[in-house]
Amino acid sequence: MKHVSSPSLAPPVRTVASVCCYCGTGCGVQVRTQGERVIEVAGDESHPSSHGRLCTKGMNLAATVRRDASRVLTAQLRRNREEERRPIALHSALSAAARRLAQTLRQHGPQAIGLYLSGQLLTEDYAVFNKLARALIGTNNIDTNSRLCMSSAVSGYVRTLGADAPPACYEDLDHAKMVFIAGSNMAYAHPVLFRRLEAAKARDPSMKIVVVDPRRTDTCEIADLHLQISAGTDVALMHAMLNVLIWEDLVDRDYIARHTEGFEALKRRVHEYTPRAAQEICGVPAEDIVRCARWFGSHGPALSLYTMGLNQSSSGTAKNAALIHLHLATGQIGKPGAGPFSLTGQPNAMGGREAGGMATLLPGHRDPGDAAHRAQVAAAWGVDSLPDTPGLTAVEMFDAVLEGKVKVLWIAGTNPAQSLPNQAKVRAALRRAEFVIVQEAYANTETLEYADLVLPAATWPEKDGTMTNSERRVSRVRTALRPPGDARPDWQLACAVARRLAAEIAPAKAPLFRYRSAAEIFAEHARLTAGRDLDYSALSHALLDSEGPQQWPFAPQGAACPRLYADGVFPTSDGRARFMDVAYTPVAERPTARRPLRLTTGRLRDQWHTMSRSGLVPQLARHVEEPCIHLHPQDMERLKIAGEQLVEVQSERGALVAPAQPDPALKPGHVYMPMHWGSGYMAGDGVNALGNDAVDPLSHQPELKHSAVSVRPLDYAWQASAWMRGAIPELRPRLASWLRAFPYAVLVPSTIGGEGVRLRLAAPEAPQAAVLERLAADLELERPDMAFDDPARGVLRRLRRGDGQLQAFLLAGDLRAQTALLAWAEDGKAPEDPGRALMGRMRAAARARIVCACHGVGEDAIAQAIQAGQTLEDLQSGLKCGTACGSCVPQLKRMLREHGMGEIAA
Repeated sequence: MKHVSSPSLAPPVRTVASVCCYCGTGCGVQVRTQGERVIEVAGDESHPSSHGRLCTKGMNLAATVRRDASRVLTAQLRRNREEERRPIALHSALSAAARRLAQTLRQHGPQAIGLYLSGQLLTEDYAVFNKLARALIGTNNIDTNSRLCMSSAVSGYVRTLGADAPPACYEDLDHAKMVFIAGSNMAYAHPVLFRRLEAAKARDPSMKIVVVDPRRTDTCEIADLHLQISAGTDVALMHAMLNVLIWEDLVDRDYIARHTEGFEALKRRVHEYTPRAAQEICGVPAEDIVRCARWFGSHGPALSLYTMGLNQSSSGTAKNAALIHLHLATGQIGKPGAGPFSLTGQPNAMGGREAGGMATLLPGHRDPGDAAHRAQVAAAWGVDSLPDTPGLTAVEMFDAVLEGKVKVLWIAGTNPAQSLPNQAKVRAALRRAEFVIVQEAYANTETLEYADLVLPAATWPEKDGTMTNSERRVSRVRTALRPPGDARPDWQLACAVARRLAAEIAPAKAPLFRYRSAAEIFAEHARLTAGRDLDYSALSHALLDSEGPQQWPFAPQGAACPRLYADGVFPTSDGRARFMDVAYTPVAERPTARRPLRLTTGRLRDQWHTMSRSGLVPQLARHVEEPCIHLHPQDMERLKIAGEQLVEVQSERGALVAPAQPDPALKPGHVYMPMHWGSGYMAGDGVNALGNDAVDPLSHQPELKHSAVSVRPLDYAWQASAWMRGAIPELRPRLASWLRAFPYAVLVPSTIGGEGVRLRLAAPEAPQAAVLERLAADLELERPDMAFDDPARGVLRRLRRGDGQLQAFLLAGDLRAQTALLAWAEDGKAPEDPGRALMGRMRAAARARIVCACHGVGEDAIAQAIQAGQTLEDLQSGLKCGTACGSCVPQLKRMLREHGMGEIAA
């Protein structure tokens, strides 16, 4: 920690090296604090995974560190479901949790308790929770939301290569000659890695890049070939590629013979998957499949990058295996620039798996179904035995709650009332549970509504420990601020409950949870990796502090291990990799006449998961301000849907209402909606109300990426629009009830005028006048500075001013003034005649969508510059767009291409 001199009256400025808390890239950050405030977060140029780069989310991390109403600052308890939760002392809350767990164990046994954790916990948190569940409670019912993102990648690696270990590293982006990106919008989901790939392509234009995706995403802007497959048909595509590799003798027969098993059976399988047959299944030209296969087999080192498009599937393991087969068949693994590289979605999903924080894992990549593995962990923990009853995975756990088998749920750091598919069932389960403990840092998550007991958790940058990123690199996460209020690190809360629970059910086990520091927990965990494929038993907090981040397997005196399997020896019983004889299986829910469209979901560039953290930063809402449903223009024309018209999207599990947006980047017959929008931002149960909870039989990962839906246009006669200046954490709870009052409603963060919220409502008919008055009161417009109302017709037009600025407005039943009022709020310049503006009689330019969030550059300014003949370099030097985090560069290139400037963009 560095201390920088400051004026004598001001607290000193401190700089702490840590790691970003968003995606699995694991970017190093420098956190500068002054007193109890983070004043800046910058990239750490010394971190080997990111070399100082950050995306727009990472660059705005300082703005997420709040100690206000956005945080859970005290423990809360309700005695029954009819009363509101009340604040209680933390020690009382910990005792209440232990008592309820003990009571449930006595009455129903250990299988009546389930723990559901987050891929954003630290490795030390996982280690304690895992020990608590298995060694004290006696259940394997512990799983994480990593089940929703990475479990198919794990299953694919284990069943082909023998271990959950990505064999490649980030350096391979610099050495690859062919990059195969499948089911990943890297430009949005892993933007720092995408920047590195862009740089590699710029250095070596002969590099071939292929993107497989039903949408033409911004990632496709770098592609030499886009295979726009029908959602869910990846296995057929990859089998066809292997068919071509075999037919054209582009496989490495010597490698196959010396290092693998099972090739002949798979060879027979893929014989029927000709490029022509795959064309019929996937909807991509056969000649493009052949071209892609030839590049893969003959252009040089081939690197595959993949994530949720393969994983979130009822056949996710098969998809992962089919891709890995391409590498094994060509020997493209264990060498610079080559290998199958799954990009981790969450910052410490890898660390959680290493610590055994999932129902299907024990520490050190062990198997809870293996008696010898259970005995090893039990001995290390100092207990007689571990449970042998198979644990419940995420979807299974909530099913068991709904069936009354699991009575108590302990949820830590995750938001299943938004993120799990089939939200109607998930929420019914949360209501059915006898007791729900939610350990949470943020007060805005949908799951808190169902909590009987709330434990206040610390979050980044208030925690100390480690995380492991996608390239197997363990980094230190360091405390930069003390937690606010009663918030405590997750491992401390888990230990405090465990000691109290042990006192009631097994006093001799209380010492198992008397850790003095996160370093002590890590040391115990690291010992459990000794002799395993991931062996980093020689790592410690002290070594990481002195030597920096390290990749596993780690040997203190040995050479670094950036890549695995360079010697062709795999962690299987005979040292050989396995080909899996897997068939193509269609999606679990095929389109029908009733539900003819394919819904797929994905990420926004500037948001993260359920937006509990990123949604606090108005600047991150500028690129996409509110939920909408994307349809291909052909489908919109066929369904008679106009742009921005409200539509109802319905699956067999739920429905939602959103504006339609034409999107030619989609494959016809497909619709798309970002995954982030939950019931905290829109009417209904959010986008995952539509989602399919069918799971892969091996990985137990649900098919979040595909649901059959119908879309129909709506003609709502009454609409309303409101804006209010103020702190987002205070305004959202005040206005949240209106999300449940109308069939269409959105409540979103806004940068207009600094910080505030926007509220939009719609209904088939105007609400009663009393309802409108309550709405106006919640917006502090019951005594407006100006109003033109006609409540009998459902019309209210009101505004409030203060401190020389517009503070709030409400337009109900007449939206003509919306553009002018938003412009007033944005630039602070009051119109000459505010009355005419409120009546909708003043013209104003519509607000431009922001492209560059870092510098606030809008589409209009960029389009004008392009029309004037500017190149990408001109845009960057003149408007500064694309010069900070660089996340907007793919969109800039797309705009240049769409304006006929593609060659200049390149």
